[in-house]
Amino acid sequence: MKPIPTTVVRARGFTLIELVIALAIISLISLLLFSGLRLGSRSWESVEKVSGQISDLRLIDGFLMRTLRQARAATAVFDGAPTPIFAGNEARLELAAPLSGHVGISGLYVLRLELEERPSGKALVLTRWYLHPEILEGGDDFPPWEPIKEEGIDSLSDYPSNMDAAGGAFGRTLLLEDVSLFEIAYYGQPDGETEPDWHDEWLEQSRLPTLIQLRLATETQSWPDLIIALPNPS
Repeated sequence: MKPIPTTVVRARGFTLIELVIALAIISLISLLLFSGLRLGSRSWESVEKVSGQISDLRLIDGFLMRTLRQARAATAVFDGAPTPIFAGNEARLELAAPLSGHVGISGLYVLRLELEERPSGKALVLTRWYLHPEILEGGDDFPPWEPIKEEGIDSLSDYPSNMDAAGGAFGRTLLLEDVSLFEIAYYGQPDGETEPDWHDEWLEQSRLPTLIQLRLATETQSWPDLIIALPNPS
């Protein structure tokens, strides 16, 4: 009886060239996956940033619309004489309007909206004075109120853009940063004129304008012009 032959099977290993090729393929796949993750992360961050900017503009638009629609034809005593509070030019606007208690003291305020130069760029800032003689005269830690006139008025940019004083009766709030455009126009019939029209300023007038147009944009986002009807005092 013949013996059964035994077959020896030797395991075949990888050659050096095959290992190099495999490592190269794995490296390429890893690079593609990592690049895809980075691209996805950057895209997500860009979407979040743009969404945040659009949300900020919408909030500002909503606040401005609500505030202007509640404007009051009020006066305050300045240099011993009653002075209309509502006034403005192309770059700043001042009016009397109520604010709720979550802002400060609930009641009627003098509100000034203006664009201020900051080290990081232009910023839209809201300054408020509670409509009371003691607050309008200013205090040790906050400035007095001065009406906007043709000869201009000093900027309040020396004061922090986020502050509260006098128990909330005075305050400044940063509304929007990186502002590239902020323009105001006024439609109405100024004293001494017979027909209403658009004007780039509304100073020392006995009545409110009928409409206000606001143009607002940041360095990365623009928004449609706002045209807001003011309350009719009659």
